[in-house]
Amino acid sequence: MEFIPREIDGDVFVLQADGGLDRTNAAAFLQKIEDLVKGGMNKLIIDCTTLRTITSDGLAALLRASHRARRVGGDVKIAGAGGMVMQALQVTRLNVVFGVYKDVDRARAAFRDPAAH
Repeated sequence: MEFIPREIDGDVFVLQADGGLDRTNAAAFLQKIEDLVKGGMNKLIIDCTTLRTITSDGLAALLRASHRARRVGGDVKIAGAGGMVMQALQVTRLNVVFGVYKDVDRARAAFRDPAAH
């Protein structure tokens, strides 16, 4: 898995998750989130458009990332999840915990208008 951070709208960061999120890379993913949050980026969008697989370790990493961002007044939103990734979010009911959006643009808009979900 590759994690590609890119800034949009100044204080909102998109972290593109590519490939799979599992035991082999969940810790690195969480470290990337912690680095962004420590750097003042607490509004994060995880772009799952190219994320093909996710395991329980990956789901746990997403949940921990959300907790870390929320502790400092931020949030984590999920964008572009499909297939197995969306199914895993729904089965575990994490789609209720996270704001899950069709694409990055809708997730970005939700940061501007928190009532939109």
